[in-house]
Amino acid sequence: MEVLRIILTQSSANYKKEETVLNKMTYPLPPFSTIIGALHSACNYTEYHPMDISIQGKYESMNKEPYTDYCFLNSTMNDRGILVKMKNQNLLSTAFDKVAKAKAATGNDFRNGTTIEVINEKLLEEYRELKDLSDKITEFKKNRIDKIFKIIKNRKKTLTDKKKRCEANSEEFKLISKREKELKNLEKTINQRFKDYKNKEYEIPYSKFASITTSLKYYEVLNNVELVIHVKSDKETLNDIKDNIYNLKAIGRSEDFVDVKDVCFVDVVDGIEDDEVISDYSAYIDYDLIKYEKVYLKLGDKISANGTKYYLNKKYIIEDNKRIFEKKKVIYASEYSAEEGYENLYFDISKDKTYIVNFN
Repeated sequence: MEVLRIILTQSSANYKKEETVLNKMTYPLPPFSTIIGALHSACNYTEYHPMDISIQGKYESMNKEPYTDYCFLNSTMNDRGILVKMKNQNLLSTAFDKVAKAKAATGNDFRNGTTIEVINEKLLEEYRELKDLSDKITEFKKNRIDKIFKIIKNRKKTLTDKKKRCEANSEEFKLISKREKELKNLEKTINQRFKDYKNKEYEIPYSKFASITTSLKYYEVLNNVELVIHVKSDKETLNDIKDNIYNLKAIGRSEDFVDVKDVCFVDVVDGIEDDEVISDYSAYIDYDLIKYEKVYLKLGDKISANGTKYYLNKKYIIEDNKRIFEKKKVIYASEYSAEEGYENLYFDISKDKTYIVNFN
């Protein structure tokens, strides 16, 4: 069976585990979904192209790298954290401009300039003008709008009392009802105009400001990574991947650049002449291959042993606007061997070495 073999290296990489927060832990190898997504991106695919992946590799060492994590507060605070202006108020991201930073534990005030570090004077002035406008709007509502509404309310009450003394469907009753309707429409118009003004002039501009706090967190980073990836798919898809492989810039984080060392078509077989093949790499091995002793984790003893078990994402479907991933149950093994092929277990025999290939 002809498949595509890709060999690449990375000076550093983090294949983030989804459930980790404080310390962004890494998988020892990229998950299937990460590789599949990267290949789709390199080929500019907008729809899923079915493919099975075999991932194996090794890394030299692992260390932790610090990074600054930004946490958005639930509301914009005038006395704490860092005041920022968002590029897009509908998206919580790192696309923002810092305005000012609170310096003390308590008693800070961005509006009055108390114990703060000004970062962008122009944006801070915009923030202060909006706070002043908010006060003016509140005052206007209290001293003008609310008083008008009170007059309208009293007038509506007077009209209601008059209606009670009138005969239904009389001319006076109809005139009073008409006046009541006019007052209700006036009340509605005033209220809507006030809301529209407040929304346009204050609420929308102010929603672009937010408060964030920062904390020091860590990435687990693999150093000097080598990956050997085998891809099984239809011929057209494999040709697309081969032709576009150098569009593949990174795997993991955006800064985890890749250097493609080799890409070629190879034939994988389900039998070998040697007694067994011992892998030079760690790999994700299908759980059932370990369970049914088609792959041995303890060299020499040929005893099935427990490695590190993972449920890795492969592909997904959209249900209720959510991604539902297909999971693969695998064992991460660093020392393993195989004697013969099995379902999705093959051998890639090259001049220099033989690879154990397990498609998932």
